Amino acid sequence: MGAHATQQAFLEAHEMAFRYFGGVFKQLRYDNLKSAVKRILRGHQREETSRFIAFRSHWRFQSEFCNPARGNEKGGVEGEGGYFRRNHWVPLPEVSDLAELNAYLDACCHKDQQRILSGRTDAVGTAMLQELPHLLPLSAEPFDLTEKSFPTVDGLRCVRVRTNRYSIPLPPGTVIEARLLADYVELWHQGKRVARHERCYSRQQQILDLEHYLDVLRKKPGALAGSTPLAQWRLAGRWPDSFDRLWQALNTRHGRQQGTRQMIELLSLGASEGWDQLRGAVDQALSLGCQDVAAIRHLMITAQLDRPAVEAIDVGQLARYERPLPVMSSYDQLLSEVPA
Repeated sequence: MGAHATQQAFLEAHEMAFRYFGGVFKQLRYDNLKSAVKRILRGHQREETSRFIAFRSHWRFQSEFCNPARGNEKGGVEGEGGYFRRNHWVPLPEVSDLAELNAYLDACCHKDQQRILSGRTDAVGTAMLQELPHLLPLSAEPFDLTEKSFPTVDGLRCVRVRTNRYSIPLPPGTVIEARLLADYVELWHQGKRVARHERCYSRQQQILDLEHYLDVLRKKPGALAGSTPLAQWRLAGRWPDSFDRLWQALNTRHGRQQGTRQMIELLSLGASEGWDQLRGAVDQALSLGCQDVAAIRHLMITAQLDRPAVEAIDVGQLARYERPLPVMSSYDQLLSEVPA
């Protein structure tokens, strides 16, 4: 599932469905959506978009289209869509991103394989296994759905992809490869992905990641408080309240500039070790009344420390020297005596 009904999302959904079913149906039937149909001709003939023709040629299936404004030709699809919506979208699921939402929907589809439709004797999953031998095999390589461009990093460490600018942790003047997907923008350099943003469908926007500016902020810590990347992190829910409490405590203890510098060092640790680990360490430190950077760093790596298990040692002949611990209760009587 994608955030917008673009042609990329439409084709990407096909590939996700093919992987789910384990094969490709020989013929697929469609409504007259613009992602597939450029022009409606006489009867069932359609002038398909060039991208859709290339896609179905890659996967080797045939397309067929319904008559315009004839909802009765796809009543079964509408009914199943309504069933899924009522059973898995009510109440609306709460997720952190599209990847988590798609994982939830995939789990719902697998759960529905246990259903037995009215008038049938086999479950949906059993019918799928019976149909599997009749499907076309999956292609060895997926269809390339990405839209590629090669922008240059500007003075604000951003690259322009279509009408928007996305941050990247590379110096100005660097030429990179931008890969535009249905829901994400990936930025690559020298064969390595260096940044990934959720795709913005608005126009003339800046999408900035605070992590991409930490090395600059080390030199100018005073710029952190009013920075646009920080404001966007707050808006996206990536900056928890615990960070503000810790930041304020560091400023009170070390002064604004030095406290902010220490906060930036902690953020750098989150970039390298993981943001979830940093949040957990900060929450734990604050609950203990601690605002020390070194202590938080230790809490982050404590789970990675190698602690060999303590094994029992056979003392052998030394066991005969074992003696019971002394009883000290008699000495307590001296504490209760009143001095003369």
